[in-house]
Amino acid sequence: MAGEKILIVDDEHEISDLLDRYLTRDMFQVIIADSGQTAIQLAKSEKPDLIILDILLPDINGIEVCQKIRSKSTVPILFISCKDDASDKVLGLEFGGDDYITKPFSPSEVVARVKAHLRRNRLLTDNSSEKLILKFPGLEIDASSYTVHTNDKIVRLPAKEFQILNVLAQHPNQIFTAAQLFDLVWQEDSSGDLRTVVVHISNLRKKIEQDSSRPKYIQTVRNVGYRFTT
Repeated sequence: MAGEKILIVDDEHEISDLLDRYLTRDMFQVIIADSGQTAIQLAKSEKPDLIILDILLPDINGIEVCQKIRSKSTVPILFISCKDDASDKVLGLEFGGDDYITKPFSPSEVVARVKAHLRRNRLLTDNSSEKLILKFPGLEIDASSYTVHTNDKIVRLPAKEFQILNVLAQHPNQIFTAAQLFDLVWQEDSSGDLRTVVVHISNLRKKIEQDSSRPKYIQTVRNVGYRFTT
């Protein structure tokens, strides 16, 4: 994992410098941006392996930055923010974030989360026991490139949405509870964070289903969980 590239986006230099020191100590390459526009440019030119993104930036907010990056990349994005309301966290996840960390935070915890997200992405991408390309009527899932096609149209998904879809599609008709999906994708105990799974499932349906209110692929099993059907 050493040597992977992390883009830190924060206009508070004390915070970006602190995270830089901790990440560099763990042998990560660190790039720093202090504005949204610079972050978008660096995400394109440097192709980081993970982005730590502040929501409050001096030019455009982090949500908009995330959306622009998401239109071209599935790189994991960890929001950091002084806003700790549940609605703010849900909003960050809805617009493509993979995690949400509230300020003030422990830099050691941030580094641990960075490692966890990179490790999960690597495991889910490199797991040779899984079929790398899954084909269903109107839907193709390519785990080697994190690409989804629906009726010959490319759909770009954030990493966690793709991973949820891939887990479900690898096991058609098997019912997964929200807690099981959280454990499999986030690789940690849900500890009350099941709303995260619900939000990601909702976003996923909007992108791959013709009618998200009557889903064909990802169905809800009332009071139990979710299953993938065709």
